Amino acid sequence: MNYNRLISRLLSLAFLFSLSFTVYAEGDAANGKTLFKSNCASCHAKNMKSKLTGPALGGTLERWAEYPKEDLYSWVRNAPKMIESGHPRAKTLWSEWAPTAMNLFPNLKDQEIDDIFAYVDAIYVNGCLNPPCTTATEVSTAAAGQGSGVSKWLYWLLFGVLGALAIILTRIVSNLNYMAQVKDGATNVQRKTLVDILTSRGVVTFVMFALIVLGGYTTVNNAIAFGRQQGYQPEQPINFSHKVHAGVNKIDCQYCHDGARRSKHAVIPAANTCVNCHSAIKFGSADGHDELSKIFVSAGFDPKAGKYIDGYENMNLEQKRKLFTDWMKESTIENDDRFTEASAELDKLVDKQWGEVVKSLDLQEDGKGGLEWIRIHNLPDHVYFNHSQHVTAGKVACQTCHGKVEEMDVVEQYAPLSMGWCVNCHRETEVDFDDNEYYQVWEQYHKDKKDKVTVEDIGGLECQKCHY
Repeated sequence: MNYNRLISRLLSLAFLFSLSFTVYAEGDAANGKTLFKSNCASCHAKNMKSKLTGPALGGTLERWAEYPKEDLYSWVRNAPKMIESGHPRAKTLWSEWAPTAMNLFPNLKDQEIDDIFAYVDAIYVNGCLNPPCTTATEVSTAAAGQGSGVSKWLYWLLFGVLGALAIILTRIVSNLNYMAQVKDGATNVQRKTLVDILTSRGVVTFVMFALIVLGGYTTVNNAIAFGRQQGYQPEQPINFSHKVHAGVNKIDCQYCHDGARRSKHAVIPAANTCVNCHSAIKFGSADGHDELSKIFVSAGFDPKAGKYIDGYENMNLEQKRKLFTDWMKESTIENDDRFTEASAELDKLVDKQWGEVVKSLDLQEDGKGGLEWIRIHNLPDHVYFNHSQHVTAGKVACQTCHGKVEEMDVVEQYAPLSMGWCVNCHRETEVDFDDNEYYQVWEQYHKDKKDKVTVEDIGGLECQKCHY
């Protein structure tokens, strides 16, 4: 009997078993994760505990427990119809979330809905699908305090027990092999030590197999997620609040990101765009002039004189410091009741504020430097995405991909931006054919009328549309 081969196979089975050890009462949580990302993630928070465009999904099964499960299936597939029927739970949800309507998912099967809620419960209870958390989304959830330490240590304990059992098994097999050789009359037979066993062909083969599996998984997983970091929320050089600008003051997204309606890129607005408004508003509601001074210094705008500075590019750091700190002192005296005149305390405060300006803009002694925003959304080079095609032609709202930006103080990557997420959107998004000459041509050549036409029907899933 080839005991080395037996050891290798048993160790491989133990290794694969440890990777897949996750038990759920009902549904395939792994498949549910894929379905959730492609169908639900654009409206529901990934931690299953926070409200987003839609309600938190954690605990949904408990909240629907008093009704037949078919009611929940019907709600997921066609929520408006459930509301019209007067279903008590549907009416309660509508009263809380109106006028935000849930998307229709008529093609989801019962088992697929079970899979989705198995994944929802896994995240809601444990903080991730397979503790310890490994994926970027699950890591951010665990970091936010949603994970379960008990589940994490239970997983590692299981892995340790399986490893110990594997070593014990190799010792038993080695002893059986030794006893069989002695029984057969072999001479000069030596009992193998633990070191001999661990360096045997079977163990070395298993270790190589494990490294290849783990290495391949990590490589593929990182390649799939390249450039996508759902939940990524970097600290920007300026404390800019979209909640204040787009939410409170109702500034249209395309006023600042004007490229979205006319080009591939939405573009990050230049500091001059900010000056258009803040040439009049020189003291912010939240940060005073602390953050606005960074805008003025970056754009070369003199807030005191109300105009751009001639020869600003030739000014060194000291000249800029003198100009802007004088204005900062006057602005502080004018807007801060603690200061009524120049003082050593005021000088100290302004010097600290100027230090933050220099740090944020990375200003050098020669005066060079500027405002560099940190990019949040960054698709791989092989992916073609055109903002104007979606914003102007498709009439897609900014919030569809970027979430409720008007409620964010600090913007994050809201959507997964995966290929499956985009494809699913193309499958579900209906094309507006009202007063559209294209529809007349469609009817002429297809000789049929449809209740709806999706982006998929007009070539939205052709590979060359996004990969060229």
